[in-house]
Amino acid sequence: MSETVEISSAAQLNGLLSSSRVVVVNFYNEADAASRAISTIYDQLGSQLSRPNSVTFSKVNVEQQKHIAQSYNITNPPTFVIFKNGRQISKVNGANPQQLSDAIKRLANEAEADQSSRGGASSSSGGSWLGASLPRGYHDISDQVDIRGLDLLNSDSEFGGVRTLFETTAPSSAAKGKGTASGSESKKDWVESDVDEQLMLYIPFTSTVKVHTIQLTSLPPKDNDDDIPLRPKTIHLYTNRQHNLGFEEAEDIPATQIIELKASDWDDQTGTAKLELRFVKFQNISSLVLFVVDGDGSGERTRIDRIRIVGEAGEKRDMGKLEKIGDDS
Repeated sequence: MSETVEISSAAQLNGLLSSSRVVVVNFYNEADAASRAISTIYDQLGSQLSRPNSVTFSKVNVEQQKHIAQSYNITNPPTFVIFKNGRQISKVNGANPQQLSDAIKRLANEAEADQSSRGGASSSSGGSWLGASLPRGYHDISDQVDIRGLDLLNSDSEFGGVRTLFETTAPSSAAKGKGTASGSESKKDWVESDVDEQLMLYIPFTSTVKVHTIQLTSLPPKDNDDDIPLRPKTIHLYTNRQHNLGFEEAEDIPATQIIELKASDWDDQTGTAKLELRFVKFQNISSLVLFVVDGDGSGERTRIDRIRIVGEAGEKRDMGKLEKIGDDS
């Protein structure tokens, strides 16, 4: 049983959105009769359905935290805003206990089922698989990635799409404890380059973040075959671009940081390397471009299974048009 969290700052709310899969926020006004009437029901739902790092109930006093209320366009409390994976997916206006209860219970059941299905996979504060340990004081903030805005150039369409890179489940090859041959799995839950070794990935965020480390997982099969894809070797990172870069365009723009990975940088068990960033250059980040320049070997393709962003979440950005709960997948 957990108490409803009273929000006293935007940073506190952003921290909840980063650490809990589902967050429900009650925007209330103590002087409003409807707000008072539904508060008991809301607290009861919270005591029944709260789950650590999975489902969190919170509340915001719109008179005391006017800037937070304004940032979410709250004009008529009580208003209940529901977030999933850091994204605002629904807004329930007014004192409608049944509508509120149905929406929260459905998402709470989904969150609990997702957590159970992950089983023994390594987890972060948000419950997703991790290929390496987290540095002290920082969190997996991959749930701050704006999945809808991702863009990947030069990927082979026979393999998983760009969203595969940020799936919360462990890569299928990691679950088997070894790399998997490119054509041997029905579910190719990784990305491979197409005509050459290069990949250009655009990563926008739903909040302004601080990026400390990037975890890159690559699990090519271990066969001695010239056609086996390579692990990334040279990586150029660019910050706060409005869109993805073209390959020729990237040659003319100085990278924020260049990283060259060695064979010893890859963990033998998880196939994960940690890209340790110059943290001072990765503050107030709204987007990243990750450019894989070449692979480690003589092959013609590179492979990436998962990407994890590690750091701190900040102020939420404008998410645009909201999605209905029934449209969320």
